[in-house]
Amino acid sequence: MSDIFSFNGASGAGWAQPDPMLNESEVNATIPDGLKRSKLPAWPNASEPELVRHYTWLSTRNFGIDTGFYPLGSCTMKHNPRINERIVNLPGIDRLHPLQPEHQIQGILSIFYEMQEMLEICSGMDQVTLQPVAGAQGEFTAMRCIQEYHRENGETHRDKVIIPDSAHGTNPASAAMCGYQIVEIPSRDDGRIDLEALQAAVGEDTAAMMITNPSTLGVFEPEITEAAEIVHSVGGQMYYDGANFNAIIGKTDPGRMGFDAVHYNLHKTFSQPHGGGGPGSGPIGVKAHLAAYLPTPLAARRDVSESDPKGVGDGYWYTWETPAKTIGKVQQWHGNAGAVVRSWAFYRRYGRELEKMSEHAVLAANYLRHIIINPDKETLDSVHAMPVNGVPADVVMHEFTLSLSPLVEAVGVTGKDVAKRLLDYGVMSPTLYFPMIVPECMMIEPTETESKEVLDKFAADFLTILGEDPDLVKTAPHTTDVRRVDEVSAARNLILRHPNGTE
Repeated sequence: MSDIFSFNGASGAGWAQPDPMLNESEVNATIPDGLKRSKLPAWPNASEPELVRHYTWLSTRNFGIDTGFYPLGSCTMKHNPRINERIVNLPGIDRLHPLQPEHQIQGILSIFYEMQEMLEICSGMDQVTLQPVAGAQGEFTAMRCIQEYHRENGETHRDKVIIPDSAHGTNPASAAMCGYQIVEIPSRDDGRIDLEALQAAVGEDTAAMMITNPSTLGVFEPEITEAAEIVHSVGGQMYYDGANFNAIIGKTDPGRMGFDAVHYNLHKTFSQPHGGGGPGSGPIGVKAHLAAYLPTPLAARRDVSESDPKGVGDGYWYTWETPAKTIGKVQQWHGNAGAVVRSWAFYRRYGRELEKMSEHAVLAANYLRHIIINPDKETLDSVHAMPVNGVPADVVMHEFTLSLSPLVEAVGVTGKDVAKRLLDYGVMSPTLYFPMIVPECMMIEPTETESKEVLDKFAADFLTILGEDPDLVKTAPHTTDVRRVDEVSAARNLILRHPNGTE
């Protein structure tokens, strides 16, 4: 079934569609001639078992968190509890339509409202919107709220956004999309923020600073409140990239650090499947002075009195409301409702125990880092060159970076070679070449959902690869369905059309 578009099934006929409810000729009369097909689409004709086998075969060619260890740094690919799927598929949730009247959707509205409240509490913010459907869209939305806040105050001259050189690449992109100029400041040798460089960069034209804590290097910023004071002293705002939120939840929060706005990755911190497994959700939280600019709508509630008896079992009536100076909508309808419900179920299930999530994530990262950079002497003697840490911090948080430069210098094996060889061991590649301030960087995040046995095996396999024949590693992977491809040629000669002409 490799040529799916020309496949006609064992019997030459697939599943039959029901007859159309509307008269076909009448429908065709409403379609402009320029939009009508000249011939039928080249859909395959396959029976149900043939389709099931085809897609099952396709699934075996993919790698996901349900397939094996997925230590993709900063992306937090961790186990997604299946109870969340059962909840989101309940009839009272999965069969709703966003245009249904409020009295028919009180249940989902109460979930939205409660999720807003829970995110406010764990982040130290005053108001939350669930509308953005990706972390980057959350960044953009928060920066737009900050932008409107400055405009309302008559400070349109604030056109600079300060970003550390260790920041996520989406940070400068999101700010630039709002029309801001980006001012990059260098990190210190230990990977932490340079307060002197920050002090030199701020001024009357500073709109905001965007930073995550812990950083993409996996290092916590102990001087973050001082950084916030520097930015606030010139009238700027502090934005918190919540990509690494699962390292601190229950221990501290962006509000206490001095941040004015934050985005959350529900698909990372709160277990919504993402990447190849499903869509994301990137809500934002803000302090009170930015709340009026949030996108519409927000979930709200009011008390039910005897004179106004409408309500649900908890004594409240749930509704939608529009912030007074809203920037408008950033996403159709009310955001990614399924992602919100799954994350709400995860949050409700663990509640205050979410602090253990952070503890285990940090413990797993420190344990794995230690056994990789401090192997036993027998293992150390068997490898060509040990990778050195990209950041000389004694303790990391939920992820850590390695520099494989010594390996390149010793035997010519690159970080990409090692990453591809890991596929032969049944492990997904860690994040490569990011952050860019670490040479030949590999960023590893084990997450809190992996066992000690999984971490031990990964470390052993990783160290084994460092001692293998360089030619074997350079030509990896050797056991996957798709072997090493010519990435340069693929990028320069992109093929977007099927051989039979189908787009």
